[in-house]
Amino acid sequence: MQWFQKPQANSTYRTAHRAVLNEQEAQAAFQEISSWPGYAQTPLLNLPGLAAKVGVASVQYKDEGGRFRLGSFKALGGAYAVYQHLAQKIAQHAGATEITSAELASGKWRDLTKDWAVCCATDGNHGRSVAWGAQMFGCRCVIYLHENVSPGREAAIAHYGAETHRMSGNYDDSVRQAAEDAEQNGWTVISDTSYEGYTDIPRDVMHGYTVMVEESVRQLDGTLPTHILVQGGVGGVAAAVFARFWWEFGGQRPNFVIVEPEQAACLYESARAGKWVQLTGNLDTVMAGLSCGEPSLLAWEILKDCVDGFLTLPDSAALDAMRVLAAGVNGDVPVVAGESAVPGVSALLEMAAHPDCAPALGLNADSRILVFGTEGDSDPELYREIVGRTADEVRQVSA
Repeated sequence: MQWFQKPQANSTYRTAHRAVLNEQEAQAAFQEISSWPGYAQTPLLNLPGLAAKVGVASVQYKDEGGRFRLGSFKALGGAYAVYQHLAQKIAQHAGATEITSAELASGKWRDLTKDWAVCCATDGNHGRSVAWGAQMFGCRCVIYLHENVSPGREAAIAHYGAETHRMSGNYDDSVRQAAEDAEQNGWTVISDTSYEGYTDIPRDVMHGYTVMVEESVRQLDGTLPTHILVQGGVGGVAAAVFARFWWEFGGQRPNFVIVEPEQAACLYESARAGKWVQLTGNLDTVMAGLSCGEPSLLAWEILKDCVDGFLTLPDSAALDAMRVLAAGVNGDVPVVAGESAVPGVSALLEMAAHPDCAPALGLNADSRILVFGTEGDSDPELYREIVGRTADEVRQVSA
């Protein structure tokens, strides 16, 4: 485990940050997504057994495994961006205004939308969300998968009617291929990462993620955590989580910590360098959704100014955390958590095993921890191999 403590993180949410994520667009996303069929607030689980095991006052786990039956928080981002894109494009072509998601889902505009295509690169969950949104709102969808995406995740994407294209290379290579093919074919990229010249749609994706965070703030009911630990990847979910707490609580906000796989720690390395850094080479990690070598430019605009600490962990720590959560600690409810859901819990377990690390992040017996379990068993067969039981078997214990 490696860690980097960033000195003097800003306490003020500034204009440059609001240009990326802001209260008004977050509220619009909440109002829209909460109106969709099947919407339900996901649970915020209290895990006192785990808290005692790692030596803190409390651990609360936002469980996104049941989100819209897609199995991850990504359901909030990609599908919302598809809706926003189609509504804007219909307005341009048909002169209509205030295109609702209900109208799109009903097929009212399908004569237009059926000839339009969206595409993206994915490690799994984002592609599933984009495919679901395209199916729900009536357009074609093409998804690019790099060589390390599991067959189970590919099948889950195809279930929603998307065309899948598997290619060699890593996630960042698939992002570039999707962008090139979209330009040649007149498709629209719905990406969860931003890059030079491409920022509007990733902003919609991140505003979709803030629905999860808004729910969490309400569920906390005024009791703020002292620390929030969020997984890395390109940084989009971390930016959404931290921005929501930062703009409301300012200098009284919790400590923000990002946790990444050792093999794909682009945010950690960017923080150490004091600038955006691109990683190359082998980025393969069991935490498939975090196998990213390039931070999102938009996310980095927020994260570079607010994150207090960065941690990297080996894959073994994620596997251990999945098993610990599935077993439940000292009476805790068993939790079905996929590989990319557990970095926050992994970090707590690792710091308990290496007590010299905890003081560097200000963790002690009074600390109140919030972590985001961003996916359930997004690849059921892989989950069974790692945990030794199926997700249904784990859930039956807690029933």
